[in-house]
Amino acid sequence: MTQRILITGATGFVGRQVLRRLLEHDVPVTAVVRAGSEHRLEVHEKITSIITSVDIFSENADWWAKACQRIDLIIHCAWYAEPGQYLQAAVNLDCLRGTLDLAKGAATAKVRRFVGIGTCVEYNLNFGELSVETPLRPLTAYAGAKAAAYLSLSQWLPTQSIEFAWCRLFYLYGEGEDDRRLVPYLRKKLAAGEVAELSSGNQIRDFMDVRDAGRMIADVSLSDEVGATNICSGIPVSVRQLSERIADEYGRRDLLRFGARPENLMDPPRVVGLINGCL
Repeated sequence: MTQRILITGATGFVGRQVLRRLLEHDVPVTAVVRAGSEHRLEVHEKITSIITSVDIFSENADWWAKACQRIDLIIHCAWYAEPGQYLQAAVNLDCLRGTLDLAKGAATAKVRRFVGIGTCVEYNLNFGELSVETPLRPLTAYAGAKAAAYLSLSQWLPTQSIEFAWCRLFYLYGEGEDDRRLVPYLRKKLAAGEVAELSSGNQIRDFMDVRDAGRMIADVSLSDEVGATNICSGIPVSVRQLSERIADEYGRRDLLRFGARPENLMDPPRVVGLINGCL
């Protein structure tokens, strides 16, 4: 049976990649986007319908119940994520409230399956290698709101006969990335022949191209998998290694200045995802 899908955040960094993958499957997709951003939707002609809102996180459960009529699957990618601002922003509480209202609307509309997007920083990062069994210990408003959404929905949605899956993202880079993030910063500096100032680069991370993440999220969404899952590579790579790989594309490792920026004492030394319990 063909699934009718509703996706939020389809113009965003992650959501646009999920949308691309869904449309490869030739399934009916409804995109819910912020009013005025419709032009940013790719492959516009393949999208079945578009619903707009001034602020999707301010919409109540009744609005969502109408939007979700005849929808089988919701993929909720939207969330506030402005670099340098999002970790402690109060708007995370608005995103949490709006997500819960979306879930209530989905239940009223008798949606069959709900997939949300979480984050690796919900976990207790002191463990270093993180599986879906790792205890949660969010330390920011962003991580706390995501964890609260997961905990609430994982308990409530099954009581409404709705399948629930939660995709925790690790360290993504690639197409559409904000210029203030590491990889675009490096590319901009190196392309201009300018010095890129970095910390020691010794931090170990689980990096993944956002295109691969979008594919994984879409595949989880179209499956019958439930519960939390890590969207990660499972491959430990240091920030130094990643930076040097990018610099090698320009032949300019000499422009990398490791140690030029102070270390973030709150930054965990190692964050690597485990896939199905193993690296």
